[in-house]
Amino acid sequence: MPRTIVVFATLAVINAGSISASQAEPGWSGKSEVGAVITSGNSETQSGNAKFDTAYELERWKHSFGVAALVAKDDSGTNAERYEGRAQSDYQWTEKTFAFAALRYEDDHYTGFDYQATLTAGLGRKFIDTETTKLTGQLGAGYRRISVLSVDGSGQAIARGDINFEHALTETTRILEKFLVEAGSYNTFLQNELSLQVNMSRTLALAVGYAVRHNTDPPLGQRKTDTVSTINLVHAFD
Repeated sequence: MPRTIVVFATLAVINAGSISASQAEPGWSGKSEVGAVITSGNSETQSGNAKFDTAYELERWKHSFGVAALVAKDDSGTNAERYEGRAQSDYQWTEKTFAFAALRYEDDHYTGFDYQATLTAGLGRKFIDTETTKLTGQLGAGYRRISVLSVDGSGQAIARGDINFEHALTETTRILEKFLVEAGSYNTFLQNELSLQVNMSRTLALAVGYAVRHNTDPPLGQRKTDTVSTINLVHAFD
C-alpha cells in the first residue's frame, strides 16, 4: 500500500547547499532544493532528495551546471539510489536562437542501469521569453554510452529534444514543466518533471513536484516507468 515519508531538511543542509543573494557574484544565479519523497511499496522506507542548479552568464555565453540525488533506505540498508550530473554551454546567436553543447551523466539503481552518459549538441530557441511566461525548446544529436550490471558499456548515436516551460500563475506562484527525450537504437529515455512553486519570501519557496521517467528497454526484470513525487524547500539566489 502507498506509504508517504517526509524528510525534513535541517538548517545545516540548507546552508551547505545554498548561497544567499547577498553572496552571489554578478552573472551567477541558481537554486538548491532539499525535501521529501513520496514513494509506494510494502516495506518501511526513509527517502530524501536534494538538487542544486547554478548558471553563469557573460555576454553571449551561458554556462549551467546541476546535480541531483535521490536515496531511499529501509531496515536492511540502502534500497535504491539515483545520482545525476549535468552541464550545458549556450552561445546566443540571435535574440531568440542559440547553439548548445550538453553533457549528462546518470547513475540510476532504480532502473537497473549502472550508468547512462550522453554528450549532445544542437540548436535551441526561446519561443516565449517574458516576465510571466518562458518557453524554450532544444533539438540536437550526439552520443550515449550505457552500462548494465557492471558489464562493459555500449555506445550509440542518439537524437535529443527537450522543452522547458515556466509560467507565473500569480505574483508568488509559478508552474514549471521540463521534458527531455534521448532516443537511440537501444533504449529511448524520456523524463517529464512538473512542479508547482510557491514563494514564501524573495529567496525561499515551497515546491511540490511530480516526475515520470521511462526507459523503453530497461535491464531484464526492471519496469519501464517509475514516478517520484516530492515536497521540497527551495532556496534561490541571483
